Amino acid sequence: MKEAATIHTVESIPEFKYLEDWVRLKVQGFVQEILEEEVESLLGRARYQRRAIVDAAKGWRNGYGKPRRLSLKTGTVTVRRPRVRGLEERFESRILPLFKRRTKEIGDLLPELYLHGLSLGDFELALRGLLGEGAPLSAGSIQRLKTRWEVEYEAWRSEDLSGLEPVYLWADGVYVKAGIGKDKAALLVVVVAMMDGTKRVLSVESGYRESTTSWAGVLRSLKERGLRPPLLVVADGNLGIWGALAEVWPEAKEQRCWNHKITNVLDRLPKRVQPVAREYLCEIPYAETKAECERLKERFRKRFGADYPKAVETLERDWERMVTFYDFPKEHWRHIRTTNVVESPFSAVRLRTGAARRFKKVANATALIWKVLMVTEKRFRKLNASHLLIEVYEGIEYKDGKRVSNQEGRAAA
Repeated sequence: MKEAATIHTVESIPEFKYLEDWVRLKVQGFVQEILEEEVESLLGRARYQRRAIVDAAKGWRNGYGKPRRLSLKTGTVTVRRPRVRGLEERFESRILPLFKRRTKEIGDLLPELYLHGLSLGDFELALRGLLGEGAPLSAGSIQRLKTRWEVEYEAWRSEDLSGLEPVYLWADGVYVKAGIGKDKAALLVVVVAMMDGTKRVLSVESGYRESTTSWAGVLRSLKERGLRPPLLVVADGNLGIWGALAEVWPEAKEQRCWNHKITNVLDRLPKRVQPVAREYLCEIPYAETKAECERLKERFRKRFGADYPKAVETLERDWERMVTFYDFPKEHWRHIRTTNVVESPFSAVRLRTGAARRFKKVANATALIWKVLMVTEKRFRKLNASHLLIEVYEGIEYKDGKRVSNQEGRAAA
C-alpha cells in the first residue's frame, strides 16, 4: 500500500490551546487536498482507482515527496507533494512548484515591513513571529529576495511605455541617507498621472546633484521607452530639470513647486520675520485668479521689499513658471501646485533610509527604495475630478481654473 500524506487534525494535538494553531492546520489540510485534487484531475481518476477508459491519461501515483514547509500569510504549513510516475513529461505541480518555499504575497510583505520601520536585520525575527517557527527563512533567503528585487528593478526600467497617455508629470530629486556614493547624489524620481486619473512611478534613478545631464538622461530614457510628452511638468526650482525638459520635451508646459519656492524665500529672511512672512507667502498660491495672485505678490513686495530685497527677488524669480497652474482645471490645482506627489511617498522612505547606510552600492540602495515605492504606489489615490483629464489631454483651454467657452476662446484670439 502506498504511503499516505499525513494531515493533522485538532484531536492529534496533545494540548490544543490556540486558535492560530487550529486555523493553520485547517489551511494545511486544505492545501494538501488541493494537491490531491490536482493529481486526480491530471490522471482522470481518484486515488487507488484503476484506469477505466482507454484514452485516460497514462501514469500512476508513486507515494509522496518529503515534507515541505510552505509559508503563507496565515502561517507556515507542512505539506507533501504527491508523486506521479509513467508520464511522458515530468509532472510538476502548478500549486506547489519545485523549490517553492513561500507565496508571492510573503515576498511582497518584506518591503511592507521595511516601509513601516523594520530594518532588514530584523526581518527573520519578525517573520518567524508571523509565520511560525517552521518558516523557511534565513539570512541567505533574505539576501536572495534582495537580489531578486534588483533583477525586477532592472526589468522595470526597460518596460514599454508607449501605451501610456500622460497628462501631468512630476519630477523631483530626492536626497536620502542610504550611503549612495561618496559624492552628493540624489534619486531622480518621475511620477505621471494618466487620463484615467491614476498615478504611476516611471523612474527612480541615481543622479549627480540633479544636473541637466542627469535629468536629460532620465527624460530621454522615458522618451526612448515610448512615453509621450506630458501636457504639464511640475518640478522644483533646480535648473537641471528645466534645462533637460527644454532639450527633450520643449512642448510641455512648466510649473514650479510652491513648497520649494516658499522655503527658498523664507531662507532669505531672518527667523524673527519668518512667521509673518510665511502667512503672506502661503496666501499667494491659493488665490482664486492669476490677477489676485499677482496682487498678493505685490503685497509681499511692499511689506518686505525695502528691508529684505533678496527675499522679494527670490519670490519674483521665474514667476511665469509659478502661475502656470491657473491654465488648468481648478479641481487639479491641489495636485499640480507642488511636487507633493513625489515628496509624500518619500517621507516613509526617508524614515527608513537613515538606518540603511549599510548599502554601499548605488544599485543596492536604489533597488530597495524602488521596491518600497512600488508598495506605496498601490496606495496612490486618483486625481480629483479625473474626468477632466480627458479635456486637458485633448487641448481644451482653461483660464483661472475654468473652462474657456468657444465664444470666449474666439474673442481671446
